[in-house]
Amino acid sequence: MELTGGQAVVRSLIKSGVNQIYGLPGVQNDWLYNALYDYRDEIRVIHTRHEQGAGYMALGHYLATGEKAVYNIVPGPGFLNSCGALSTIWGLNAKVMCLVGQIPQKVQGKGYGVLHEIPDQMGILKSLTKWAKKVDSPASIPNIISQAFTQLDSGRPRPVGVEVSMDVLSGKEDVSFDGFSVDSIMPIVDEAAIDKAIELIKQAKNPLVFVAGGAMHASDEVRAFVEYIQSPVFAYRTGKGIVPSSHYLSYPVPAAHMLWKDCDLCISIGSHARMPLMKWGQDDSLKYLSINVDESAHDRMRKADVKITGDSKEVLTILNTQLKSSMNERPSKEKEMKAFAQAWNEQVTYLEPQKSYLDMIREELPADGILVDELTQVGFASRIVWNTELPRTYLCTGHMGTLGWGFQTALGAKAARPDATVISVAGDGGFMFGVQELATAVQHKLGVIVLLFNNNLFGNVRSMQERLYDNRVIATDLHNPDFVKMAHAFGANSTRVHSMEDLRKAIRDASGESLPTVIEIPVGNDWPSTNKFKALPKVK
Repeated sequence: MELTGGQAVVRSLIKSGVNQIYGLPGVQNDWLYNALYDYRDEIRVIHTRHEQGAGYMALGHYLATGEKAVYNIVPGPGFLNSCGALSTIWGLNAKVMCLVGQIPQKVQGKGYGVLHEIPDQMGILKSLTKWAKKVDSPASIPNIISQAFTQLDSGRPRPVGVEVSMDVLSGKEDVSFDGFSVDSIMPIVDEAAIDKAIELIKQAKNPLVFVAGGAMHASDEVRAFVEYIQSPVFAYRTGKGIVPSSHYLSYPVPAAHMLWKDCDLCISIGSHARMPLMKWGQDDSLKYLSINVDESAHDRMRKADVKITGDSKEVLTILNTQLKSSMNERPSKEKEMKAFAQAWNEQVTYLEPQKSYLDMIREELPADGILVDELTQVGFASRIVWNTELPRTYLCTGHMGTLGWGFQTALGAKAARPDATVISVAGDGGFMFGVQELATAVQHKLGVIVLLFNNNLFGNVRSMQERLYDNRVIATDLHNPDFVKMAHAFGANSTRVHSMEDLRKAIRDASGESLPTVIEIPVGNDWPSTNKFKALPKVK
């Protein structure tokens, strides 16, 4: 059938299971948005107020659901505006497609100064994705889009990029979808490596398991594994909820420091186990078992004694079955671990008032509700003391540490899971990076609850200036708007609270609202830091 390139793109997205796209129109993408209009009954457009918002919302969509997500922007400055989000998508191993426009093919690389022309856009796109390709004709679009989604579903999850020039989007050709498919290609699990892993586990007296985002889809399998071998399991920024925080074997990664000295087998599942392996020391007795879909990741922190390359869910399904025929289930450590939990809890009691805020938020947020952290003191503390019962309900920026990501990512989570309560923890500095997306939230009725802790500072940087650099205070004071009036001007709900109970009431009032709610909480900058947990001493 004869289609425009824009129509071929949109039909390919729909055939790939995409029913929502985040983006911004612009002249290079006119024919894409014409097609999105034509197929508006099958695919929804959530348009943002800035390109970074489109990228972060697509990221939030993926993190909250595990579903592939797509965002679209114009080329050049529009694409570059989204690169902070794209780098975070890369760092979080997210299945997100960056669908970017481009100037006409005949003028590319000529330096004519065409609108939005930049040098080597594809080179930048390739550097922030696992796979990227340029479309050169409408007829080639279904094949390239199916390749892109196959890449998203194969091997290590990471973003992909597709670049479509404006003349390709407007051009018409006969386009065929015959044979269109999205496949998943995963490494074949090495049975010999499974056998070696079982021998390591059988010999280990004090194994410790570390999980991260690569095991998020394998929650049941991870839980069955650690229960059978009775190993504590530790998660931090990207692994919370894989095993419920209420489980007697489940703890945040810094808690493992108390057990690391006696650990004789470190098992990482979809994780690098960076903190213990790089910072806490190693000795000759420590063995390392790495389970990772990315073959190149096994030896990144240290050489693995046994490495199993494969999807964590598939690997653990095989490993759990073979463990049952190779060794008896180990006796319960529940009593021992409850004593350990008490000792750990004593170590974090100093984190006040952050802990009290988080405990109260936890009481008000349903188990399937979503908390999105941010680079603010409550956010930092949440990585350690927030209790997460279900996968994909705690969203964190991971190692990328992208200030301002939280509110925008929370909007994507809400768009993908409209029935879930979504709370974004924010500081005044980070919130202002994406404040314009309040307009997006109001327009698309994305009822995210923003808890805005306002100290009128880049507070974390200010604390470092004061404590580490002899009070060399510079460029950290902030002049802020009246956040309540500003939110109201956008059409959002807003209030300011000065007590824990008032905050509790405000959260209850905001729950279920179709419009976003900004709850401002004025605070100081004298809260205790979590930094000591990042610098725990070597014990081996």
